Amino acid sequence: MPTTEPWVVLAHILRPQGRKGEVLAELLTDFPERFDQHKDVWLAPREFAGPATEARPVQIVGFWLPVGRNAGRVVLHFAGIDRIEDAAPLAGKQVIVPLAQRVPLDEGDPGAAYISDLAGCTVYDGEIAIGTVEDVQFATSPDGLRRLEEAAPLLVVRSTDGDEVLVPFVKAFLVEIDLPAKRIRMALPVGLLQVNR
Repeated sequence: MPTTEPWVVLAHILRPQGRKGEVLAELLTDFPERFDQHKDVWLAPREFAGPATEARPVQIVGFWLPVGRNAGRVVLHFAGIDRIEDAAPLAGKQVIVPLAQRVPLDEGDPGAAYISDLAGCTVYDGEIAIGTVEDVQFATSPDGLRRLEEAAPLLVVRSTDGDEVLVPFVKAFLVEIDLPAKRIRMALPVGLLQVNR
């Protein structure tokens, strides 16, 4: 089991789903097919900080993407969890994998980046530093239950003067992502930064 490298959260388990041990989880990866290709994952407490002793290995034996009110989430079934009584204690756990097991991104897409890699990057509008990415926000349905895929994510940037600025993370504005240098260069429309403060 990996002990020193960082971990990536793939899903937050919400509650049991059905009577055969499945759980409903908030999906935090854009690659749900990885559950079919890479079945070994770990379960960890919600406030997981990294020590390997806090995570336990499990194997996924099945998954599916629900429709209707749970669209955008995932149903997971783990080996050895075959009853609702077994699944109930998993509520609140995170499904995690070591950083090295992330699905590779399309290298031909200059705008492809993991959300976790954007945190800490300095955002530039042309050559002018705007501030540092603190978080990424996603638009959700009015009930907050599913992510709206057609809406652009927003970079939550702490500006150089201490204000919070929301910057749409869209290819039309993106010039370059240089993750080793922790730099995101954009060409933003005039006035956008004043509107989104």
